[in-house]
Amino acid sequence: MSSPSLSRRRFLASTGAAAGLAAVPGRVLAAAAAPAPPKAGALSREMVAPADLDGLLLVAQAALDAAKAAGASFADVRVVRTRAQQLSAREDHISGLSDSESFGLGVRVIVDGTWGFAASYEVSPAAAARVAAQAAVVAKADRVARGKPIELAPEPVHRDAWRTPLVRDPFLIPLEQKSDLLLSINRAALAVKGAKYCSSYLHFVNEWKLYASSEGSVIEQDITRCWPGFEVTAVSDSGDFESREHDAAPRQGGWEYVEGLKLVADAPRTAADAVEKLGAAEGPVGKKDLILHPTHLWLTIHESIGHPSELDRALGYEANFAGTSFLTTDKLGKLKFGHDSVTVYADRTTPGGLATCGYDDDGVATGRWDLVKKGVFVGYQTTREQAGWIGEKASRACAYGDSWSSVPFQRMPNVSLLPGEKKLTLDDLISSTDDGIYIVGNGSWSIDHQRYNFQFGGQMYYEVKKGKITRPLRHVAYQSNTPEFWSACDGICDERSWWMGGTYYDGKGEPGQVNAVSHGCPPTRFRKVNVLNVGGAS
Repeated sequence: MSSPSLSRRRFLASTGAAAGLAAVPGRVLAAAAAPAPPKAGALSREMVAPADLDGLLLVAQAALDAAKAAGASFADVRVVRTRAQQLSAREDHISGLSDSESFGLGVRVIVDGTWGFAASYEVSPAAAARVAAQAAVVAKADRVARGKPIELAPEPVHRDAWRTPLVRDPFLIPLEQKSDLLLSINRAALAVKGAKYCSSYLHFVNEWKLYASSEGSVIEQDITRCWPGFEVTAVSDSGDFESREHDAAPRQGGWEYVEGLKLVADAPRTAADAVEKLGAAEGPVGKKDLILHPTHLWLTIHESIGHPSELDRALGYEANFAGTSFLTTDKLGKLKFGHDSVTVYADRTTPGGLATCGYDDDGVATGRWDLVKKGVFVGYQTTREQAGWIGEKASRACAYGDSWSSVPFQRMPNVSLLPGEKKLTLDDLISSTDDGIYIVGNGSWSIDHQRYNFQFGGQMYYEVKKGKITRPLRHVAYQSNTPEFWSACDGICDERSWWMGGTYYDGKGEPGQVNAVSHGCPPTRFRKVNVLNVGGAS
């Protein structure tokens, strides 16, 4: 490999990035970062690059040069290193440990208006050139099936670095400390009478990527996600059983997030909830007011708003994992989606959000926009390719590929419910509800092939009568359709109780890919929703 400094100069010159980077002094991204995600003015050597960054720039240059030589009008390359660690415990022993790493590169090209993609686990200039040529062959072969030529929405050139703010890197925490935490959770939960089983886990993912395009963008990102949790199962003398999952949400951040959750202190309360469910009354059937805690409502937002507002689903280009979408383009700006108080926004900049980053895998700077504004459907999730399909001039930065070997396509950003403007608390909602059910935590769910009709269950259910919580319930679910449900919303608590849940494993596509995404909301009330008793299926 040639001299690193020469490699960098030659790469920057060939991509047009040299002048911009030369004008910006280098900057180190500190390990203990400020709460707001930093954007550095140049590529940082302090990020967790899997190899010499100058060498990887040379690899990227080789891919772009080969793509151009093969006739590509556009090309980009992603070099991605993903590390995943999972640790689990069952009662008094560690039940599982895995620590994996994947490293490779993927190249996209547009040749004669058609996409082509190829990838390799070999990361070298020769491999990059070979992969780019293969991507061009794929594009030329796919030309016969192409409709309209691919047109990318314009995007400024970016030369930047972005990193998850970390105080303590979770991968540097000793396994002994992690194991002690999990076993301590289990001991605390099983000390509660009636609690029979407890399973706990810690999941960590670090995703480092270098993105470079033929337009001149050079972007380095380093993203770390954490997911701690546990579940307790209680068993009665008769053999009846109920489980309760802790409400900890996965989050982008470091070990400090795990420590701040106080999981051991929460374990007895979670176990007591499981025991309480054993003696709970059967849930009612009929129309009830619902007060939904954010630990529950985030999943309803994900399924009934997040997925339907994906443009590829709306246009029928995506139908895997529960189908297409009822939010077809003729409804944009016209459909009365919900109550006037309902505003739902997409955001890839929310601190701690699982889908938060500086740039998407199209090299587009991330931002925030409304999907539903004051009850009206007003926005989609888009990529550079999709923006023009609905007459928009810029992408919403929603492209993502879950590994170096995956084709980036439209994936969900963080999607959240805006808090209410008036001061309103959970206690206020309960005290003003005459006949309702308060639901905490997410459980089973189903939704139809257009994300329209759905059914959701939770973890804990409480009867509300004449402004007071009266008793616990079990086997409760509710059924509605998306516009009817969101139109029934009549009380959204203020920002003081806004909380963010989410999932590591949002599936989409064929072959399937996963995406991590968060959803924030405060406690919210919905009037006269159809409630079901689902027997032992909660």
